[in-house]
Amino acid sequence: MTTNPEAAGLAQWRERTEHLAQWRRDELERLGERGPDCPHPAGLRERKKIATRQALGVAAMRLAIDRGLDNVLVEDIADAVGVSTRTFNNYFGSKYEAICSLAFDRAVRIGNALLERPAGEQLWTAITNAVMSEYGSADRALDKEWMAGVRLVTGTPSLRGEFLKVQAMTQHSLAGAIAVRSGFNGRSSMYPRILAAAVTAAVQAALESWLYSDPPVALALVVRRGLDDLAEGMSLTFGAHPPPDSG
Repeated sequence: MTTNPEAAGLAQWRERTEHLAQWRRDELERLGERGPDCPHPAGLRERKKIATRQALGVAAMRLAIDRGLDNVLVEDIADAVGVSTRTFNNYFGSKYEAICSLAFDRAVRIGNALLERPAGEQLWTAITNAVMSEYGSADRALDKEWMAGVRLVTGTPSLRGEFLKVQAMTQHSLAGAIAVRSGFNGRSSMYPRILAAAVTAAVQAALESWLYSDPPVALALVVRRGLDDLAEGMSLTFGAHPPPDSG
């Protein structure tokens, strides 16, 4: 019996999409975030959970920068926040996951922010505003010593797997929101995923440029420039032949 490669590929994509969708729902529940299917505001208990998770993430990154990643234990992170290691383990499976949690949570919020943009807002404007809602406040350059510490931590090979999760969540979160806003069917059109991947790549390129800028510059400016460069590049590439409308 011969297998249709196209059908097999579509089935694999659907399985992966459903897995990622469940993953995102689990993360939204864990973070206390509310998607379009959870319209009720988070309660006090959920807000406390979000605050604890954020505090652990900030402490993990700060300690890693100050001491070096190899010299930081889970116990150190928990002590810095004033919680037990058992509480830490309720939020994270490792110190690596904790360090990357700020970026991971940001990825989830960007997708939610895009869904919440005004319905009449042009898609690219909405995407830009959603991304900048997370990066726009980073409007000051950090000092050189801190930036050097950030480079050492984020360049650690043991964090690569967690950073790949961040990129996957960013793409999935954006793709779902783009599909809703643009009217493209996420199962029949690849456009939402392609555009989400392009935006994710632009943000990643901006982050890398920011990390190695000399002298240091404000992150918000670099991310905005990355998005502007993507928009300009797409305009120059497509010219009078933009992607087709959904239908």
